[in-house]
Parts: sequence; C-alpha cells; structure tokens
Amino acid sequence: MTEPLRVLILDDDFRVAQLHQGIVEEHPGCTVTETVRSLAEARDSIRSSRPDLLVADVFLPDGDGIALVRESGVDAILISAADDASTVRRALRSGAVGYLVKPFERRALSSLLDRYIRYRNLLSGDRALRQEDIDRAAAILHGAGGPVSISRSATEQLVLAALGDGEASAAEIGERVGISRATAQRHLAALAARTVVEVRLNYGTTGRPEHRYIART
Repeated sequence: MTEPLRVLILDDDFRVAQLHQGIVEEHPGCTVTETVRSLAEARDSIRSSRPDLLVADVFLPDGDGIALVRESGVDAILISAADDASTVRRALRSGAVGYLVKPFERRALSSLLDRYIRYRNLLSGDRALRQEDIDRAAAILHGAGGPVSISRSATEQLVLAALGDGEASAAEIGERVGISRATAQRHLAALAARTVVEVRLNYGTTGRPEHRYIART
C-alpha cells in the first residue's frame, strides 16, 4: 500500500497550527508527523522523523521559516501574512513548492496538497524521465493542469491522479493512493457514471472479467 505523505506543521500560534493540522489530516493522502511551534523544535523533528513536506509560517519567534526550508532541503508550503514580492521570491528561491497568503480558504491548502502529491507521484522512483513527464509535473505543481473541480472530492482527485494516462484496476489504484480496493472501486464507479473515466473489461483465462479503468481525454 502506498505510504501517506508525511507532513510536519510549524506555526507559533497553536490555534493556527491546529487549523492547518485539521486540513492536512482531512486529506486522504496525508498524515501529520508532528506540530511544532519553533525553528528549534522543527529542526529536531526533521532530524528524527524525516517528513516529506513542511507546512510552515515564515516569521517565527526564533527566526525565519524560509531559511529553515533552504537549510533543511525539505519541500515546503510556506504560509504567511507577508504578501510583498521580495518575500515570495525569496521563498520560491529557497525551495518552497507553494506559498499561501493569510487568510486563505481551506480548499487552497487542500488543493496545494493534491497537486504536490500528483507531482511527487510523477517524479517518483529511479526511472528515466521523459521531457513531457518533467513538463507535466511542473505544470501540475504550479496549477497549470486545469482548474480543480469544487464538486470533485479530494479522494476522487487522488484516484484520477493515480490513474493518470494509463489503465488500471481498482486494486491497483487503491494501492497507489493508499485506500482499500472497495473504496477505490466506489470512487471509480462514480467517476465512470459521470463519464470521467471509461470502463473496459479484461477477459482472463479463468474467472470473471476484470474491470479496467482509463481516464477520458
């Protein structure tokens, strides 16, 4: 089963940290490793738990969240009330994969998490990448892969991302996303009913035919 994305949350305001934790934990492809309130705690947590992603404030009592991203080498979504161009440029130069200006809607962070997971899936493993793979991953990360449907659930978005341009069974999709086969089957059936995906039957040598799914273009 695919391991969930491991997320460390850093914010000195515990109420804000709890809010961000709730959004991350609602996402089916993520889990929160820890919530910390200072750069010192974040450094300790990064060393001990090695998170995949950092969701962090920029201005903290003991220093700068952007500097932490640069020194740690951990991908990060930075969140701040700072909306000046120089801060945003500095964040992106330091390795931030996203930047959200406070206040923001819950779905803004959820959408960023969706795109980051799809980006990581496309660039996973040790295989050689085609240029179109790299271009597609960059486009997804920066929101150029088309608008996110408000009516489509986060799990359905993950199912579609796992399906990609290929063909797969419900069991294969469930393993990629980290959900049960039954849950994947339910979401795929709903997507097929809305003609978002196409169902094909694969007749093996024995037993019932296997349902295979492919996204419609």
